[in-house]
Amino acid sequence: MTAEVTAGTPGVRPAGVDDGIWAALGTVRDPELDAPVTELGFVSGVAEDAEVVTVELRLPTYFCAPNFAYLMVADAYDAVAARAGSRALVIRLLDHFASDEINAGVAGGRGFAGSFPGLADGELEQLRITFQRKAHRACQEQVAARLLKDGWSVPDLADATLADALPGDELDRLRRRRTELGLPSGPSAALLLQDDGSPIRQLDLPVQLRLAKTTRISIEGNSGLCRGLLSVRYGLPRPDGVDQVIAG
Repeated sequence: MTAEVTAGTPGVRPAGVDDGIWAALGTVRDPELDAPVTELGFVSGVAEDAEVVTVELRLPTYFCAPNFAYLMVADAYDAVAARAGSRALVIRLLDHFASDEINAGVAGGRGFAGSFPGLADGELEQLRITFQRKAHRACQEQVAARLLKDGWSVPDLADATLADALPGDELDRLRRRRTELGLPSGPSAALLLQDDGSPIRQLDLPVQLRLAKTTRISIEGNSGLCRGLLSVRYGLPRPDGVDQVIAG
């Protein structure tokens, strides 16, 4: 590998890696954790020359769910292929019990079911949508929480639009999640939407916000756990805020 990437340098393009390749990898998110693989430390290495681009990926444990792993590898392949031009492309998942099946399946374009014949019930688009919806709910709760801290009441949020939201990373993420799901993302769109795109009723807001907060905390907790496990597995610097008990 011409450039190594570790969890100690999250989101930072390593020397020798093309800006376009690194940016492409930055668009690939772990479906469960809703974070870029570059920031999670899941990119183990990148190498490129005039003929081939090779990307190696890793996960926190040997037994991470193969469906999530397949989505990550397939998404990385599609993202980098758009930047690799005429060069050959190798996307390789390391140190996973299903690495051979996943790597061969993605390279051969066989899909998840074709990569695990007789074991997979079907393809993974519905799973992807399920996690996109969870991420959308979590993003909505973050944006709403900022407004509540700014003096809004819960009933007021029923009439709020995206134009009322405070600018920042949270709002940007919310707009991206809505675009992925085909939901309204313009200034006049309701701030808080159901999965089907209908506004959440004022009567339902307290319960819906609590559920969304639970989802957000779960995503953040799983992210911290995975970062910690990855650091232990590969001897990487422990990420800030990760409980030391993981090492025990």
